[in-house]
Amino acid sequence: MLRIERPTRPASIDELIDPQVQAQLGRLDVSSRKVFMGKLQGERRSKKRGESVEFADHRPYVTGDDLRHIDWNLYARLDRFFMKLFLEEEDLSLHLVVDASASGDCGEPSKFLYMQKVAAALGYVGLVNLNRVACTALSGRVVTGKESEADLDVQPVDPIGGSIRDLRGRRRVHDLSRFLCSLEPDGPTSFGEAAKRIALTRRGKGVMVVLSDFFMKEGYEQGLRMLVGRGYDVFAIQVLSPQELEPEGPEGIAGDLRLRDVEDADLAEITISAPLLKRYKQNLSAYCSQLRDFCARREITCLTVRSDTPIETLLLDYLRRRGLLR
Repeated sequence: MLRIERPTRPASIDELIDPQVQAQLGRLDVSSRKVFMGKLQGERRSKKRGESVEFADHRPYVTGDDLRHIDWNLYARLDRFFMKLFLEEEDLSLHLVVDASASGDCGEPSKFLYMQKVAAALGYVGLVNLNRVACTALSGRVVTGKESEADLDVQPVDPIGGSIRDLRGRRRVHDLSRFLCSLEPDGPTSFGEAAKRIALTRRGKGVMVVLSDFFMKEGYEQGLRMLVGRGYDVFAIQVLSPQELEPEGPEGIAGDLRLRDVEDADLAEITISAPLLKRYKQNLSAYCSQLRDFCARREITCLTVRSDTPIETLLLDYLRRRGLLR
């Protein structure tokens, strides 16, 4: 599959997310299967006891408790002091990891453009619901002049191509979109090392969404283990182009070819034939099945999606059914 020549890059949030889709996203919220303790008070019900307007339970009074929370009605009936407990509301962290390696800049529609749009849409949902949002690029590079140095924590050396973090509130949507639009796919992916750095520099716990084709020569296993081991509720979204899934399509490849890897420049000479294409599709199917099985054993939600799938279908249908959005 050939890399796109002179691809058109998005330049604003409206080019990443259609305004009509934005209106639909405003009704969604990020969800997690785990309970996390946030840093700031938010809009999410927690199992942790705290102070809010929603009553949860009673417990006996002990010396030093705040007298304002004594249930005086219960004292009048039982002649004993009991403290009122309430459900505490907490914020949820959403960390988006986008694969910006050179292989993502392939296919039609572009896999990388699709990952940019998904990250922008999920970030939009998180920000309008007052969740803390961060975004990290695997490999790639940030094009200078498009971002604010006050907002970006740019790592110019692989495996992290750039990052932006601690965004909160609707007004930060444009900061996230500027960061995503500034990314330029480049170089190979060192997923294990990148995941280690992400895990060691995390702030709090929450939901992590990894957007990638997961075609990594080093393997994805070590990286995903690292992220799950640090307490994230991980969702892996594998993005593949139609040409990768159906190479024998109307614009398919044929004949004797000399292929060059866009990431590490490895060369391979092959002759395209029907048996070879059949074996390729079998290997691809087996690889994707191994990824899903690996994720399932570690309670990672894994989804494979084509880059021509409408964004609203992915968000409003697929991700809602898998529990990422509600």
